[in-house]
Amino acid sequence: MTKAEILKREILSKYRSVRQFALEMSIPYSTLVTALERGIDGMAYGTVIRICDKLSLNPVDFSALENGTDLSGRILENQVMLAYLNLNQFGKDRALEIMEDMAQLDKYRARMIRKR
Repeated sequence: MTKAEILKREILSKYRSVRQFALEMSIPYSTLVTALERGIDGMAYGTVIRICDKLSLNPVDFSALENGTDLSGRILENQVMLAYLNLNQFGKDRALEIMEDMAQLDKYRARMIRKR
């Protein structure tokens, strides 16, 4: 199944029509229909990301994301992990120390801290 076919299937499973989805996303209907018929390769990357976010799809492989998954948050987490993985052991240890120090400061502390 192509990415365009996956998108169309997901759109129609969650919306009454492609037109309704296009209106809700503020995407020209003709642009969306053309992309779904000819493939999404010519569509702007930002538009594809917005569509995937709205449909809870991973923009890399178009697989379903878990309910409640924030796509931009997941992308940022992946960027942080890739940067971390590029460090040697000394760098990894130092990065963790810095994050632990920052988590102690109210200015940087998240309202809800996830423990792993």
